[in-house]
Amino acid sequence: MARHGGRTVRDLRRESRSAVLQRLYFDGPMSRLALGSAAGLSSGSVSTVVAELMADGLVEEAGSLGADGGRPRTLVRVAADRGRLVGVDVGETRVRVELFDLSMSELARTERTLPGHGSRSYDVGVVAGHILDGVAEVLGADGPARVSGELLGVGIGVPGIVERTADGTLVHGQTVGWDAVPLEALLRAPGRLPAHVPLFIENGARTLGQAEMWFGGGRGAHNAVVVLFGSGVGACVVTDDVERGRAVEWGASDGTGARGAGAAAVRGGCLEAYAGAEALLARWREAGGEPPPGADEEAALTAMLSAARPGDGGTPDPVAARVLAETAEYLGAGLADLVNLFQPERILVGGWAGLQLGPAFLESVRAHTLAHALRHPAGRVGISLGRLGPDAVTVGAATLPLAAFFARGGRRLPVASPAPVPAWHAALGGGSRGQRGGG
Repeated sequence: MARHGGRTVRDLRRESRSAVLQRLYFDGPMSRLALGSAAGLSSGSVSTVVAELMADGLVEEAGSLGADGGRPRTLVRVAADRGRLVGVDVGETRVRVELFDLSMSELARTERTLPGHGSRSYDVGVVAGHILDGVAEVLGADGPARVSGELLGVGIGVPGIVERTADGTLVHGQTVGWDAVPLEALLRAPGRLPAHVPLFIENGARTLGQAEMWFGGGRGAHNAVVVLFGSGVGACVVTDDVERGRAVEWGASDGTGARGAGAAAVRGGCLEAYAGAEALLARWREAGGEPPPGADEEAALTAMLSAARPGDGGTPDPVAARVLAETAEYLGAGLADLVNLFQPERILVGGWAGLQLGPAFLESVRAHTLAHALRHPAGRVGISLGRLGPDAVTVGAATLPLAAFFARGGRRLPVASPAPVPAWHAALGGGSRGQRGGG
């Protein structure tokens, strides 16, 4: 096969298809003329690639655009119905599974509670069973006839460090009692996932970061930190020199890069022991707080927030208010470390606890972050809540097979050969919007 600078004609064709699909996805519908300019292809190449993609059912016409004194230009877009994507969030209180079409519009969802959460140790067999049951349920809800031959992959966000090996993906989740858990093998073993369906497993903070960078508050930023604040804390760091965003064990940091009382309190222990929801609630209980009997962490945090900031004009509980104020300072000191180390344009706070507490204490977190951080990077960073809500991890997990599908130019993946996810941050290319929710 002919080669061009070390690449074959097939490589060039795949790259052209990938460029067209990505530009249409983030900026479409577009005319062929505009698409050629955006994708860096000649008009002839664009026409050929679009014709191929339309023949494959991946691209469809989407009306026309009037032209001054000339013929109207036909618009094209990615065909949202062409494929299905499953996103899974192995969270701290439940496993959430969602089914999406190519536009990331939700088609079905299900949740399964994780028992014994207080032990901070998850039975991996139970989790794997929940994932498989959930995938089967959402696919069944969409209808077998519609899913057959269209499922592009299952993406899973998990707590802990993800390691790729020749025998499959391992998960090292110290905070949930997982030590080199062969999650991929466990999911494949029962034969409930078809062998041809790609499986992608990634750190949950990283999938949260990917979702916010593609569709949420990170769009257009070159340097960002997306924080997952739940029972514990984690972060995804996206910088120009990091290809896809890097999940960091930030919750294990000791605050030594920040200054002041909050940083001093964190030193000698990890940030997660002070700023995570589990630690926050433990300090409240130790100080005399009383969450509702039998309440899980989310309900307990709701009760604590209501006690600290009663909405009916009642008297705030000083103990709950003090613990929240301390947590805001601890979290601010930890964020200051990230500001000093990575100098991001934006910090986005997500995760169930971050979203629940955010409106009440984000301003305080912001103030402590800026107070502890170095003056120059602190003056350039914006700190806000993530925009995608509690589904952000499942959305980000579903984009893993989607990104790989685009990188292949829309071609099917060979059986049991998951392709690496491409440079998703660079793939944004400054686009104005994504198709999340049918955009």
